[in-house]
This record gives sequence, C-alpha cells and structure tokens, in this order.
Amino acid sequence: METAARVALTEGLECVTLRRIAEELAVRPGLISHYFPSAEDLVAEAFSVASTGELDALLPADRPDGTPTQYLARYFALSAGEAYDDISRLWINARHLSRYRPVLRDRVAEQELASDDRLEGLIREGVERGEFRTDDPRAAAIQILVVLDGLGAHANTDRSNRPEAVTRMAVTTAERELGLPYGTLTDVRLPGEPPVPS
Repeated sequence: METAARVALTEGLECVTLRRIAEELAVRPGLISHYFPSAEDLVAEAFSVASTGELDALLPADRPDGTPTQYLARYFALSAGEAYDDISRLWINARHLSRYRPVLRDRVAEQELASDDRLEGLIREGVERGEFRTDDPRAAAIQILVVLDGLGAHANTDRSNRPEAVTRMAVTTAERELGLPYGTLTDVRLPGEPPVPS
C-alpha cells in the first residue's frame, strides 16, 4: 500500500494499476490481485493510505506537547507551498475520478470526514482551553478546509505572483473564525521543533 500511495502521490491515481504496482514490487500481478481483486479497490486504498498519512503528518491525533494554537500554526505552515502540492494534486485527482468510481467516492467522503473531525477536535480543544473563540467548531473547521482546498486547487499553476493576502487566506480565515488577532498563527512552533521551512 505504501508503494501504491507513493505512485498515486507522484504520478496520479490513474497510474495505480495492478500491473504497475506489481512491477514496482518486483512480483507478479497475480499476487497483487490476490489481495485486491479489482484495480478500483487498489486505487481507493492507495488514496486512503496517502491521505491518512497526510492528515497524520499535518495534524496528529495525539498531541502531547504544545498548545492548540501551536498545532494549528504548524498545520498551516506545513500545508502551504510546494511541499504540499503532491497531496493537493492527489485530492483534485481523487475528487474528479470519484464521479465515476463508487469505491473511490466512498473513500474520498471518509477522508473528508476524517479531516473535518480532526480539525474540529483541535478547535474544540482550543475553545476549551480559552485559546479560540467560536460557537461552532465544526463550521469553523469546514470553512478553513474549504479555503485550503481552494488554494490547493492551484497546485498546477504558477503562484509566483500571488498576492500575500491570497497566500495567507487560510490563516486569515482561521484567525477570523477563531477570534484570534491577525498574525497569531504565523511563526508559531511547537516546543523543541525547528522552524518550518517556507
């Protein structure tokens, strides 16, 4: 699955085939089809593994050190820029293909829900600790994710002349929705963690 997820991230879900993954692993395609009788199941699982890995890296479920504000700032720092482009392309690809592939459509819905839940949980924790102010953590999480998705939709275009206000749009949305002063979510890092490269 790690191999299939890597191919999905770097080349697209269309390249995740039983034959291609077998070649990558130097095994016969029959071995792959033993575990995944249809390519559709393999593609859906590859997307799930890649997107779950992304979510765990960006916004860990277990947050032993640091505050919700620090984790949210880290989330934005990691999800911006070229390092995030492969996963943005994968989500664009999966959403497009899910129109025709029911198994993938179900996985996309599951992963969207997982992202919503994870960010909502962080926001709720921040509200409980008095760091964030919102009456509806779920709505705030969805608004933030919609802006991130919108910015991610430009993963294939030149962004060198993008105004700073646009680049910072997801952070600005989060600060506004969570009652934070402008700039709160910029240059904040977890204890003992080096600055996130731009």
